Amino acid sequence: MLHTRSLKIVGLLLGIVLFICGMVCSVAFGVTNISWNTIVQSYTQFNGSQEHLIVQTARVPRALIAAFAGGGLAVAGALMQGITRNPIASPSIFGINAGAAFFIVTGSAFFGASSMSTFAGLAFAGAAFTALIVYILGSIGSDGLTPIKITLAGAAMTAFFSSLSLGILLTGGQTFDQVLFWFVGSVAGRDLSIFTTAAPYMGIAFVGAYIIARHMNLLALGEDVATGLGQKTIFIKLAAGVIIVLLAGGSVSIAGPIAFVGIIIPHITRYLVGIDYRWVIPYCAVLGGVLLLAADIGSRYISFPKEVPVGVMTAIIGVPFFVYIARRGERG
Repeated sequence: MLHTRSLKIVGLLLGIVLFICGMVCSVAFGVTNISWNTIVQSYTQFNGSQEHLIVQTARVPRALIAAFAGGGLAVAGALMQGITRNPIASPSIFGINAGAAFFIVTGSAFFGASSMSTFAGLAFAGAAFTALIVYILGSIGSDGLTPIKITLAGAAMTAFFSSLSLGILLTGGQTFDQVLFWFVGSVAGRDLSIFTTAAPYMGIAFVGAYIIARHMNLLALGEDVATGLGQKTIFIKLAAGVIIVLLAGGSVSIAGPIAFVGIIIPHITRYLVGIDYRWVIPYCAVLGGVLLLAADIGSRYISFPKEVPVGVMTAIIGVPFFVYIARRGERG
């Protein structure tokens, strides 16, 4: 663990270096390897060549989407674990990813939605709707919101929306072709317009997450303690909920329902820097991007020359980690 402020700053800087290296490698490596000089020349001396077009229309948007989606899911997972006091809380486990994907599938199948801005709006709406349903179901009963109940509610919503989405996809051929790459979780085949549609909302959410970090530290002490110290916990939870919806909905709108990033990174971050959200949030944003960039690069080579969806790679990494966290929590 990084105990001192100086070590935490150094660790964050190293994470940023890894992040930049991941971005460069994501642009450079794949079925067609591209040199650093070619990457630079594609923007400074563009000549319309195939390699220059690959850099501008495929590789750079793909790297940006992986970085933003990974960071967004990681920060959303950290906030969810904080407000629910549940170590396995994440957008994928609590059904938020599945709900956002369901709204995209439904909009495409029944309302003819096809534009990137429409998909982004549907993803945000689906994330918000699912989060509200899970919160209501997890709060029913005299004991109020508990980690067990909200986890069960999230698992139920995940199964429910995933089944409905698959049913719609299997009965609509055109819909299947249009949104399959969203549903499996992938950053391939995207253009820059998809990224620019969701990036402003996610950027605001990243800033908002850091702003409420100090309040999240108080909330982590327990709701009674936070209230006694003068905190309006309901407003902090509401703000965190809005930020989670923006980050998770934005991530799904650009990359599909990618799982486990929101579980893996917050736990690694807390191991490195402790529970102070003023450090947890920036570390999650950086390391989440690093993880998804690395998973995307790996997905290009695991079945070379074909590519595996990045959602499959994160599942391969995430399932053992999830089992470990669940067993550790059970022992605790």
